Amino acid sequence: MIEVNNLHKSFGDTEILKGISTRFDKGKTNLIIGQSGSGKTVFLKCLLGLFEYEEGTISYDGKIFSKLSEDEKRNLRSEIGMVFQGSALFDSMTIAQNVMFPLQMFTKQSKSEMEDRVDFVLKRVNLDDAHNKMPSEASGGMQKRVAIARAIVNKPKYLFCDEPNSGLDPKTAIVIDNLIQEITDEYQITTVINSHDMNSVMEIGEKIVFLKNGLKAWEGSNKTIFKTDNEVVTDFVYSSNLFKKVRKMYIEENE
Repeated sequence: MIEVNNLHKSFGDTEILKGISTRFDKGKTNLIIGQSGSGKTVFLKCLLGLFEYEEGTISYDGKIFSKLSEDEKRNLRSEIGMVFQGSALFDSMTIAQNVMFPLQMFTKQSKSEMEDRVDFVLKRVNLDDAHNKMPSEASGGMQKRVAIARAIVNKPKYLFCDEPNSGLDPKTAIVIDNLIQEITDEYQITTVINSHDMNSVMEIGEKIVFLKNGLKAWEGSNKTIFKTDNEVVTDFVYSSNLFKKVRKMYIEENE
């Protein structure tokens, strides 16, 4: 579980985050959504420990990040998996070598132990025979699955995903969404996803935090978002034709 209390972040005289408080639960897919400039990327980077913030606290299972020693922060980072927007695979490494990289960085496992773990996670993301391929030989969807395998290879407690469906066709995006949700539930990870994809919101949004101008404008789930009368939220989500259709069906079914 990750708890955020009254988080403020500024760059110079410009305040980006203006006192955000929320909680991301273990075993759930937690989404951060909002328009460009809403502060969601800065918020995600604060959660990752990449940005320092002026006020507030971020706690990881009760441990306040700002109060941790450097060694404790290093240990915490070893418990974090990250799926980057562009997958961020190393072009000069095979898929297996990419997935093994965090194990080499953060563990003292033997080579055979690391190879066994790489085999396991690649099988988990349905890439059993991709070990020796180069990233350039993989489709966009395959690269995302490799990125997920790399993110979970070290058995993280926390998984962060930055626009995991960026650049993917709708069918592949659903596959990636479902994979992230399955892994989150299976391994009881605290998963936080930065997204603008309303399909993801409706598919896997067990907890949704909507940001607007650096403030938390709304939070709920993919079920309660259909019921909200919050104009800030409805103005944003009505830009999705799929959302309009699903919301209409939901209202008709519950009348």
